[in-house]
Amino acid sequence: MSDHPFDRVSEADLRRRQSAKWQVYPADVLPAWVAEMDYPIAEPIRQVLREALAVDDAGYADPRGLGAAFAPWALTTWGWAVAPADVRVAPDVVTAIGELLLVATSPGDGVVIDPPVYPPFASTIARLGRRVVETPLARSEAGSLGLDLAAIERAYAAGARAHLLCSPQNPAGVVHPRKALERVAELAAHHDVLVLSDEIHAPLTYAEVRHAPFSTVSEDAARTSIVLTSASKTWNLAGLKASVMVASHDAPRAVMGRLPAELSYHAGHLGVLGARAAFEHGGPWLATAMRILDRNRRLLGELLEERLPGARYVAPEAGYLAWIDCAELGLGPDPARAFLERGRVALSSGPSFGTGGDGFARLNLATTRSLLEEAVRRMALAAG
Repeated sequence: MSDHPFDRVSEADLRRRQSAKWQVYPADVLPAWVAEMDYPIAEPIRQVLREALAVDDAGYADPRGLGAAFAPWALTTWGWAVAPADVRVAPDVVTAIGELLLVATSPGDGVVIDPPVYPPFASTIARLGRRVVETPLARSEAGSLGLDLAAIERAYAAGARAHLLCSPQNPAGVVHPRKALERVAELAAHHDVLVLSDEIHAPLTYAEVRHAPFSTVSEDAARTSIVLTSASKTWNLAGLKASVMVASHDAPRAVMGRLPAELSYHAGHLGVLGARAAFEHGGPWLATAMRILDRNRRLLGELLEERLPGARYVAPEAGYLAWIDCAELGLGPDPARAFLERGRVALSSGPSFGTGGDGFARLNLATTRSLLEEAVRRMALAAG
């Protein structure tokens, strides 16, 4: 029985969508892979999009208003004082990362990542002719993951020029402690490393922890970093294409000043309008979403314990992506393949996230209670 309005979304309705989540796999596969939510779009966002289309307003984006909407939202959410003029717009975070690496590094330069991590980090670095430098996450005895500060220090000392930091971490859902971020900033300042902090999941941080935007943790952090984020993951607007880059010091401002002037105009006009509406009026919807996501991350733990007791799972501290250790299930290095072939449920492949991903699968829990239960039922079927 549904106990939440978002649970009333039906699978039949979801299968009318033409987005990647619902179109990539055959109709008998339940998709729980890519980071799209199954929930209705917030009404204030729908309204501005309807109004734009009603007057045939689908031209090029005017990015100027997005910084003015983001700045007060960042102040309210994190106490982060952002000057609207320090906000630049890009189509999405991955595009922004690529453009920043092009102007801030040279071919052959080392760029640090902390795997297992969002796969486009490594592929973007390699595509641009830069060198991937791995500092894999360290695992505690309890199974939680965190930054390996000693490995990061070695990588910086060896000459890395930039660090793609995933904060909060995707796929693990870890919110990096402020002290760890302060140490990264101290090391970055000492070794002249530019930290590009991807904080796209940060607005989805749960109540028991507190996310710190990287540039706010110290003067060193402000001097050595550019923060990248978007309304896309939080309000389910990935297809509308608008993200932000924020510099908080003259040095990173100079880096952003070298970006192509046309980059902001490559963002989607409807994306900019939707993101402005999200930051200005999306708070109530987000509060509702966080309640059901909090329920789902706990429910997933109960379902796995009941139906897949061999799986190990640490509930995310942020976001709606569950990183599930399936090594004891005997499904090989890529359990998502077995879940798909035997259970007809699509999760993201653990090995695609790089070092530390073997034996894992990532599940998207931003769905209804019934579909989350069905996903785990199918996983258990596949595991035998």
